[in-house]
Amino acid sequence: MSASIERRLEEIQEVLEDLAKELSGGTPAIVEGKKDIETLERLEVNGDIISAKTSGKAFSDVLREIEERGKNEVILLLDFDRRGREWTDRLARDFERMKIRPNLVFWRKLSSLVGNDVKDIEGLSSYIQTLKRRIGKNISN
Repeated sequence: MSASIERRLEEIQEVLEDLAKELSGGTPAIVEGKKDIETLERLEVNGDIISAKTSGKAFSDVLREIEERGKNEVILLLDFDRRGREWTDRLARDFERMKIRPNLVFWRKLSSLVGNDVKDIEGLSSYIQTLKRRIGKNISN
């Protein structure tokens, strides 16, 4: 059991490292709220991260923010719950219509790795700490 937990932890960390590389290359990402951004920063995933739910933003505001950046791709990293899936689907369709490629790779990988254990990006940090505790690793973040 510990080996499977350790493998899951390693896979999550690999996804986060790949995400950090993609963001450092200038691709913007969309998350739901400020706490999601803070969690990603705590996990050393930094870059152009936009909160979709800050200050009463509408979908059109988020679409416009990405369009103004002039990028041809955006990473969608909304929550894993029903509403997050609905928002991800809607934003993906809207970006495709705008000829901006929605990148769902990281969202899909993380969602499959955390299953029902984590419902939002904000919960990733504590989930990683829990996995580390379960395999007996020293927690540094």
